[in-house]
Amino acid sequence: MTKIALFGTSADPPTAGHQSILRWLSTHYDWVGVWTSDNPFKTHQTSWSHRMAMLKLLIDDINLPRNNIYLSEKLSHRCSLISLAKAKEIWGNNPDYSLVIGSDLVSQIRRWYHIEDLLDQVNLLIVPRSGYDLIQKDLIALKKLGGNYQIAALNAPAVSSTAYRENQNQNVLIQPIQEYISQEQLYR
Repeated sequence: MTKIALFGTSADPPTAGHQSILRWLSTHYDWVGVWTSDNPFKTHQTSWSHRMAMLKLLIDDINLPRNNIYLSEKLSHRCSLISLAKAKEIWGNNPDYSLVIGSDLVSQIRRWYHIEDLLDQVNLLIVPRSGYDLIQKDLIALKKLGGNYQIAALNAPAVSSTAYRENQNQNVLIQPIQEYISQEQLYR
């Protein structure tokens, strides 16, 4: 069965951590669908089009043995259930879909749009994030909603977009994104 990872991210901006996750996903899944969208629980400083352009730079910078990362505007929606429906238009109903979320989202996922419907159609792949321990009661609540999950055996760099926006730490970004931000005069 074809395995597809769905990785929607606010990517404001995309970091070396996002790149590490995408690299890992591409070696563990047949296809990786990726998009940027607005998280309804966050405010964003940068337009969607800039974030998509930076994600493209991030993906283009990954040296992969397979060309299986699919960046798509079509998948972009603030509701993961709708992004999943769009993924099914691309890859069909038969693949095994996994929605990729960071450990920081496990506690809020219960508030997502039609979460039971979403969990009925996807498995969750939880990517550990520094500073966001997985809390047993959140995982139990996820199971009660019908969620099947795995925890990725991945040690992504302990970096975040928020830390970049707040501190302008260039070390969390790859060079092409640093150049894009400078050229477009973003995050000032």
